[in-house]
Amino acid sequence: MIGADEAGFITLARVTKTQGRKGEVAAALSTDFPERFASRKQLFGLDSKGQRHELKLEDHWPHKGQIVLKFAGIDSISQAETLIGWEIQLPRSQRVQLEEGQVYISDLKGCTVHDRGRVIGKVEDVLFGSGEAPLLVVRDDVGQEHLVPFAASYIEEIALEQKQVRMKLPDGLLELDSSFKKDAAPKSKADAKSRQL
Repeated sequence: MIGADEAGFITLARVTKTQGRKGEVAAALSTDFPERFASRKQLFGLDSKGQRHELKLEDHWPHKGQIVLKFAGIDSISQAETLIGWEIQLPRSQRVQLEEGQVYISDLKGCTVHDRGRVIGKVEDVLFGSGEAPLLVVRDDVGQEHLVPFAASYIEEIALEQKQVRMKLPDGLLELDSSFKKDAAPKSKADAKSRQL
């Protein structure tokens, strides 16, 4: 087990479920470089208690938008179940050098997002699959969550040294997001129950 040092590691994937009968797990990717699993045999797993464990990757393959991982010593469904929720990581020093204009998700987290000089909040997460551009999950100082499209046309500057993302968002975008969330929220317990059926 390795002591937790969040600044020193980056997350490549998060284990979502078991896959198969021989200890394989399916994981949601947090990297644009899944092909790099071929050259990364020594990885680390961060469990729910914040403890980091060494993992040896035996095999991997893509499956339904995720990646299936097989680790040495994890040979049954019950052993694989213990990995659900773990973040699969590697040391920050081993990450791929990015091209100009690209940024790591892990570098965006914690950045303050500005819209034409006005502070929106800090990036908590990045969501994929909701449209052409990923969505920044931004929480403001009163705890309200905003989903901000991370589209090149809206970005003015990414200043990672200052932990800032400066954007020029379309007028009304944040208000539209807030109003959509209000409309989507269940109005009552009965409404919440009917939405679950």
